[in-house]
Amino acid sequence: MSRTFLSSADCAKKRFRRRFPQFMGKNLLSFIALLVAFSVTCGQGSSYQEKFRQATEAMRAGKLDEAGNEFASITKEFPSFAEAHLNLGLVREEQGRNEEAIASLQKALRLTPRLRGANLFLAIAQYRLNHFDKAIAAVQKETSFYPTDANAWMWLGVVQLAAENPEEAAAALDKAAKLAPNNVDILYHRGRAHLLVSKNSYERMFQIDPKSWQVRQVLAQADAEADRHDDAIAEYQAAIQLAPKQPGLHEQLGTEYLKANKLDPAVDALQQELEIDPNNVLARYKLGLIEVERGEGAKSKELIEGAVRQNPGLKDSAYYLGRAEMELGNSAAAVEAFNRAISSPDTDPEIVQQAWYQLGVVYRRLHRIEDAQKAFAIFQRLKDEETQRIQERLKKKRDASGQSAAPSSAPQNPQ
Repeated sequence: MSRTFLSSADCAKKRFRRRFPQFMGKNLLSFIALLVAFSVTCGQGSSYQEKFRQATEAMRAGKLDEAGNEFASITKEFPSFAEAHLNLGLVREEQGRNEEAIASLQKALRLTPRLRGANLFLAIAQYRLNHFDKAIAAVQKETSFYPTDANAWMWLGVVQLAAENPEEAAAALDKAAKLAPNNVDILYHRGRAHLLVSKNSYERMFQIDPKSWQVRQVLAQADAEADRHDDAIAEYQAAIQLAPKQPGLHEQLGTEYLKANKLDPAVDALQQELEIDPNNVLARYKLGLIEVERGEGAKSKELIEGAVRQNPGLKDSAYYLGRAEMELGNSAAAVEAFNRAISSPDTDPEIVQQAWYQLGVVYRRLHRIEDAQKAFAIFQRLKDEETQRIQERLKKKRDASGQSAAPSSAPQNPQ
């Protein structure tokens, strides 16, 4: 056996494994088939190895007719060579000859039932013919044989979506996402599946009890996500009329009042929430934020510190405690709080920017002029950087709108 050929085969397998998870079935030529040294499988000489190599190279180069003829010739002369049947199936699949692809892939699997990729490509061919049950059965075999193959789990989810089984699709795509958390195709299809599960669940809920408070809550949440705060307030009020003691509803109502800059009703709603559920951390924290904006230092500090005792990880809490300490005239404590906010990796960038400004104000009160100038300079730099980012985003939007056809940001569905 040629050492050089074995090295080439190993490299081809590595390339296949690297690229395999990215394909969406639209262009199989981007993915070389499993290239196994023929002498290992059938004990033949180097001349036949060369023929197999040339056929595979023709496939990769998009010379489908040439590759198909070569692989067909190999399978006729050596009918027990499973990998040649697999490659022939890939060529036929790319040519759109899916019935022939299925026959070749099934032959490969009869010879080698666990041949990697064969069940997956068989599933794709069945999927393209709308044979969803057969496609599901094939790709489930691939996931059972190779449970760490994220691409196989993704395709199981894609086919389940096509078969209108969103819950099964979501389960498969969740597994794919755990294996490949940064794969955009997986994330796209996973999002579609969970969106359908959510939609079906809400539709079922509406059918069962259209007048339930949960229906009103769902409508309010949809309005809130669309920034229709007045509509959200109305829906939360309707939900509260149906379930006046339901924990969480008053806090959600208070949040919408806060977003609409209606502070007095926000305070009323959040206080009612705490009467219903004294352990609601968010209600206590948001009340503290409102009191900060009102300049009530003592009250805001008490509420925010109480919320932080319940949940020390409350985002941006150090900044608002610094604001409360400023209102109380506790400059040293304010400096310490603002520095905690600035150094925390979880602090919102806009809050970091404001923390530098407030830190400059406190330093000036303490007559630490050099520190104040430094803080204001950092604030201004961050503000200028933010302005530049906004301008760059606007420019990109303008450039995109000037194009005749903007490309879709979502990955294309497999065909």
